[in-house]
Amino acid sequence: MGASMAAAAAAAFTVVLMMKWVWRLVNWVWLKPKSLERHLRQQGLAGNSYRLFFGDMKDSSRLKDEAKSKPISFTNDYLHRADPLLHQTIKNYGKNSFVWMGAIPKVNITESELIKEIFSKMYDFQKPVLSKVFVSLVPGLARYEGEKWAKHRKIINPAFHIDKLKLMLPAFSTSCDEMIAKWEKIVSETGSHEVDVKPHLKILTADVISRSAFGSNYEEGREIFQLLNDQIDLALNGFLTTFIPGWRYLPTRANSRLK
Repeated sequence: MGASMAAAAAAAFTVVLMMKWVWRLVNWVWLKPKSLERHLRQQGLAGNSYRLFFGDMKDSSRLKDEAKSKPISFTNDYLHRADPLLHQTIKNYGKNSFVWMGAIPKVNITESELIKEIFSKMYDFQKPVLSKVFVSLVPGLARYEGEKWAKHRKIINPAFHIDKLKLMLPAFSTSCDEMIAKWEKIVSETGSHEVDVKPHLKILTADVISRSAFGSNYEEGREIFQLLNDQIDLALNGFLTTFIPGWRYLPTRANSRLK
């Protein structure tokens, strides 16, 4: 009798735990996002209806692939290439709109006064909760909140003083001169040449960071920058799968490489 009662109690406890887990899952993937969507629309914001698990992320990947497959002219109209999902959302729904990052809505803030208000109220407007993979890639000030953010912001603030930035100009100039010299060499050898500037500008950025912060150059830190690029690519490629609970713990080749 005692054994059967214990088994029944264990079974009942297991059922309760499963029901609780199922409820939390349903709330996470459907009930909470739909409630947030309703509140956003009541406030005059517009956007795509929430879609289970992925939201607008599949559309984002598709639009980025389409944008990268086509060349663009030399113009300041680059939003459709840099962030095609944002471009399409504003085009379809206006500036007061939102997109879905998985089950989390992201509101598009385009008015400068609203942006200033958000930055001035660090306790009211918290940073979005990202995947653990991305948190590991973006530590420090970019992820801190509240008093910790204020303390670290105060520590690094002197580094961005105009006089400090002026001291970095020679490093910037040297890096730019070297990049332009490479282009001139390519043109002198072929007479004319079409240059894909993206990889050159990525190297320029890394070179400027190396010279101004560490007193070296990109070539000396090439391995470190390559590892950082590999890590970012792995994280971006795994972004969609991070919405599946526990996926980052599986011993996949990508997860092992990321670690």
